[in-house]
Amino acid sequence: MLIVMKTDASEAEIAEVVRIVNEMNLQAEALPGAQRTAIAVTGNTSPVDASRFENLAGVAETIRVTRPLKLTTLEMRPTKTVVRVGDATIGGDELAIIAGPCAIESHAQAFAIAETVRRSGARFFRGGAFKPRTSPYAFQGLGEQGLKILAEVRGAYGLKIVTEAIDEQAVDLVEKYGDVIQIGARNMQNFSLLKRAGRASLPVLLKRGMAATLDEWLLAAEYIMAEGNAQIILCERGIRTFAQHTRNTLDLAVIPALRRLSHLPVIVDPSHGTGKNYMVAPLARAAAATGADGLMIEVHDQPERALSDGAQALTLQQYEQTIAEARDIYEVLTATAQVG
Repeated sequence: MLIVMKTDASEAEIAEVVRIVNEMNLQAEALPGAQRTAIAVTGNTSPVDASRFENLAGVAETIRVTRPLKLTTLEMRPTKTVVRVGDATIGGDELAIIAGPCAIESHAQAFAIAETVRRSGARFFRGGAFKPRTSPYAFQGLGEQGLKILAEVRGAYGLKIVTEAIDEQAVDLVEKYGDVIQIGARNMQNFSLLKRAGRASLPVLLKRGMAATLDEWLLAAEYIMAEGNAQIILCERGIRTFAQHTRNTLDLAVIPALRRLSHLPVIVDPSHGTGKNYMVAPLARAAAATGADGLMIEVHDQPERALSDGAQALTLQQYEQTIAEARDIYEVLTATAQVG
């Protein structure tokens, strides 16, 4: 249900509606708009009695929402969500760059890469401390030791830390050391993990599952938002198809499709989306041209020695050139849109 407040509704009247919703053991999220506030009601397993709210002070109308997608839709929030991580944003006026190695391997490796990431003007540093790998014999990450290294990177370079949590216990650790919780493609429908992330104090970067439809992806985001966390970044990272010339098929068409449905910002990971070093730069440029809010790029100081996904990692020089080119495209399109 959506409770639409009057244009002159006071903060006290809005708070009273929220209080009553919570009293009914339901969740309420106030969605401020340009002229009025709407309150999204979720958590119900059967229709909510609208008459409970229609005569409350400040309420203009109630709208029953019957579609499965509720909180993630433009219907609920017509203005785009800007995710704020300290003084950095995703979904704002600049192309957000999240860059770093697939996995944190050592202190020296992380710092060598972080130096270049900071110099490029990126605000976010990515690196896996927990690595869900296809093979149980592949490098699984350094665990909490890796998170401590990431925290040191933040302290030394001022970069915001984006790192993956593979289970509920890992969310606790990422909250302690990181700035953004990443939910990987293999965990997109790990519903207990999504709910825990929804109760977390940090923004969540939700990667698209390897065979997920757009609706399935947004419904996974609904799990997070229904628990109270509205700071969600969607990440397109390629889907599994019959193609053999790439690791995955990067679906850039999903960006304009999402724009028609959802207020959530969307970034693109051309590294996992292709799995091949030489494809990352052209698809990063294409993502910027398609209107992505940001890029997630894997970069390594010695890709040939990487313990995870070295074949798709850019060298430090390739990374800097790729980011400069993508930013140029993004800025041209932004300037053109403002003139138009």
